[in-house]
Amino acid sequence: MPPTVLHVDPVHPDPAVIGLAAERLSRGELVAFPTETVYGLGASALNADAVARIFAAKGRPAWNPVIAHVPDAESARQLTASWPETAQRLAAAFWPGPLTLVLPKREHVPDVVTAGLDAVGVRVPAHPVALALLRALGAPIAAPSANRFTHISPTTAAHVVASLGERAGCILDAGTCMVGIESTVLDLCGASPTVLRPGMISRAQIALVLQEEVHAATGQVAAHGVGIPSQRSPGMSDRHYAPRAATWLFDPEQVHELVAALNSDRERFGSRSVVALLIQPSLRDALPLQPGDRVERMPDSPAGYARALYAALHAADAEGAALVLIEAPPGTNEWGAVRDRLTRAAR
Repeated sequence: MPPTVLHVDPVHPDPAVIGLAAERLSRGELVAFPTETVYGLGASALNADAVARIFAAKGRPAWNPVIAHVPDAESARQLTASWPETAQRLAAAFWPGPLTLVLPKREHVPDVVTAGLDAVGVRVPAHPVALALLRALGAPIAAPSANRFTHISPTTAAHVVASLGERAGCILDAGTCMVGIESTVLDLCGASPTVLRPGMISRAQIALVLQEEVHAATGQVAAHGVGIPSQRSPGMSDRHYAPRAATWLFDPEQVHELVAALNSDRERFGSRSVVALLIQPSLRDALPLQPGDRVERMPDSPAGYARALYAALHAADAEGAALVLIEAPPGTNEWGAVRDRLTRAAR
């Protein structure tokens, strides 16, 4: 049975439609909804049974926490045991927006939301539909990306349907997400601010607001199997954001090695196609492409690339590609979040 899809204007959402979705959430049901980053699979965050349904629907392991979405900073403070000046300054600078703050949690936040840890990730999404839904519900919404665990995140309602089907319950369809990759996750529990997951809000931007050094997490737990320690941030599995096809990430200077590997392995792909995601169209001439293969030109800016990335991977899956070749973007700080997603998708 297909999920219920409710179409809603992305700028001026119909209160009646939002009310129907909020009523489902209040009953403990799941609702997929758009944020500016990706579509989230939502449940009322203070209802532990409802949040557990997210994990079941996604096939998500219990050690992987979910983010609590709230309509404003004051609502975030109701979930956190402390609210330092750094949090206040960051909220003023970046909320609503794609920044998640990890802070000590209050006792009433269910352990299923935080993977049993003593900290909770909170953010205010910058999407009129998400904000309207939060206000209509009158409670925080726990919402990881609305896809099967480790698979490609959705930036359209059609992606949600393709990944989750009836497990999504109800979907608010408001078109395409404008940022395209998940939020930056910043841990404020330690001695200094630490980015756990990079996003389109960079360490440099955060450091500028705080006027102090912002660290990048090292030694993240490789998320495989049973008995893995819980992580403070979602999206840190070694393999994540991944299409069904084999995925090779290559630097342009490695194109000759790539061609040799592709020629060697081509037979095992049979008649299935190869999709190449290229920033530099001139690389097309260097690749041994065959009839049925496809090249997609990717944007040459970090923001444009992030917005297009998941849709390109979903398209490769939809056409049954055997292999996705991805030209690695520049290794500059501005491209860090995109390179993080590509590295995990290609493992």
